[in-house]
Amino acid sequence: MQKTKKSSPTLTEEMALFEQGYCFIAGLDEAGRGCLAGPVVAAAVILPLESNPTPVLARFTGVNDSKQLNEATRERLYDVIMEHALAVGVGIGSVELIDQRNILQATLQSMRVALTQLTPTAQALLLDAVRLRDIPLPQLSLTKGDSRCLSIAAASIIAKVTRDRLMHQLHEEFPRYGFKQHKGYGTPEHLEALKQFGVTPHHRRSFSPIREMLFGLFPDTAF
Repeated sequence: MQKTKKSSPTLTEEMALFEQGYCFIAGLDEAGRGCLAGPVVAAAVILPLESNPTPVLARFTGVNDSKQLNEATRERLYDVIMEHALAVGVGIGSVELIDQRNILQATLQSMRVALTQLTPTAQALLLDAVRLRDIPLPQLSLTKGDSRCLSIAAASIIAKVTRDRLMHQLHEEFPRYGFKQHKGYGTPEHLEALKQFGVTPHHRRSFSPIREMLFGLFPDTAF
């Protein structure tokens, strides 16, 4: 049986807004929302648009939902996006912010920060399944937007690569936890390291199973 070819993100939504007079359209996405450790990272990307989208699509060939790409491809495309995008912004929601305000609010706050870093500033937003209701700009929230919309896909790559690099740094500080391999997700290896070595300052205390560990299931391992 012939495999169905996966579709690539398009500029359909960007061009619809471009034709309405919006020139600077930011795609936004995040990385690390479901992790047990490390920050959540959001990125905002404005791609160059013109009346004929074909050259723009060609310039960003291969850009897709970061989850569909291997690490080497993400790193290569990160450089392409940084070189050819009109503007790129990154916001980081710390573990402390996540525990204080919850992961959704930390994600939205990191997106707001990413937007403040854009020059030129965004005139409209394309987001992956969320909205920034306090931002007075036209917004379109798309289910699976990172696999449908090129601007959001580009943002997903910037957010993922940025966060992975941060987790590599944490690996150097706490090598026993394997952050370089699992990036803070709750893999069996990560959970076993938590049981053996305890909870670091970079673990999200509001997340299960970290919360349970700190509240007595493994009282001798938390520090």
